[in-house]
Amino acid sequence: MDGLETNKQAGNSGKNSGSVTETQEEARKIRRLQLMISMVMSVISQDPNLTVEEASELVAGAKRAALAMFPDKEFTYDILYKPRLQRLMNERFRLQ
Repeated sequence: MDGLETNKQAGNSGKNSGSVTETQEEARKIRRLQLMISMVMSVISQDPNLTVEEASELVAGAKRAALAMFPDKEFTYDILYKPRLQRLMNERFRLQ
């Protein structure tokens, strides 16, 4: 490998480090969101003293937090997480 190729690779790694960091940050936020939704679903399904109002507040809070992390992704939230949470609420509280 000559010096020019080494310099190109070094230059590319400098340019890509920003996108790698952004990618890592995005992955971290996605994992955080998944964990939060999982915890909300666990509480709704397992807490025998939870009222429908409290469960609804948890769901609304989860949506607010998700949109705070991903402001322009409400549609994505609505197709990925909203149906799961609605189904769980319907099963847990016999809603229709």
